[in-house]
Amino acid sequence: MEQTIKVKTAHHAYAVKIIPNGLSQLGIYLSKIWSKRQIAIITDENVAPIYAEQVRQQLGSAGFTAQLLVIPAGERSKSWQQLIKLIDQLAAWHFTRSDGILAVGGGVIGDLAGLAASIYLRGISIVQVPTSLLAQVDSSVGGKTAIDLTAGKNLVGTFYQPDLVLIDPTVLQTLPERLVIEGYGEVIKCAALVGSNFWQLTSKIHSVADIYKFSSELIAASVAFKAKVVTEDETETHQRQLLNLGHTLGHAVERAAAGRLFHGEAVAIGLYQICRLFEKAKLTVSPTTEQVAQRLQAVGLPLTDEALATPAFYAALTHDKKIHDGRLTLIYLEKIGQPNFYPWSLKKVIIWLKRELPTIN
Repeated sequence: MEQTIKVKTAHHAYAVKIIPNGLSQLGIYLSKIWSKRQIAIITDENVAPIYAEQVRQQLGSAGFTAQLLVIPAGERSKSWQQLIKLIDQLAAWHFTRSDGILAVGGGVIGDLAGLAASIYLRGISIVQVPTSLLAQVDSSVGGKTAIDLTAGKNLVGTFYQPDLVLIDPTVLQTLPERLVIEGYGEVIKCAALVGSNFWQLTSKIHSVADIYKFSSELIAASVAFKAKVVTEDETETHQRQLLNLGHTLGHAVERAAAGRLFHGEAVAIGLYQICRLFEKAKLTVSPTTEQVAQRLQAVGLPLTDEALATPAFYAALTHDKKIHDGRLTLIYLEKIGQPNFYPWSLKKVIIWLKRELPTIN
């Protein structure tokens, strides 16, 4: 069953469509929003062998001229080098402002292609077709684009909304189980923010098979909440900051782990640890931390890692993109469904973490 969720910002409105087997109808949906044009399919070495030819055929049957660029898979492709390669290729294909980009892949592809779309010719159209659970429930919606720097994750980026997000839950069947599980880390984060029926839905998930079974419902609930937040606060000046729950510590441990942790795994660690820290400080009520731990451990997501509280972890914290005027706003849960903000000086955050983190691992 097709589900449509609307996202409306100050200058742009678009639909997020959740359609089982939607890739087989991609050309039809694109022809509803775009006139005939060149379309650059941007994908990676893992996704291309599975879907590139099908996507090309879909575009061709709808009258589009398809170009294809395949980049190396993995977080390292969120780099200046790959961004320049992508933009140079668009120029070599003589892309104009009336042409478009189709991002087919996980979060790396969506972030990289989105950034290229936002700056090539000062902006061309893009459609997101996320193929990982993490991208489907989070990164493809809301218009954040980014590449990484040596100093930290997502330090160069823009806010640039797509014209359409088309989510096909059936593509999750082609993912390695670890990638499905890591995407579920973002689902738990979102459910913890929302509480209510969404949190109850996650009580049904005890295995990867359960994630597949309830994938459409999990994706729809995540996207609906994110769409609401983005509509209210596109550029993360207030309410959208709540979506960073688990991400301050998560990004730092992900960076310190140097590629050993996937993003959703790092978010799971960050979510659990921030709950433990704030419960110890009596700002999070018991048994919130235990509830979060149970949901994460039900599918084997980690609660801690050897990279936590290391020098590399604290170094990564100092490059957090959310720092303003020497202050870092931590997002925490008072209880499930009741998030809150805790603005604090970065210096005090680090002193606090150095004192408390070793005692809770």
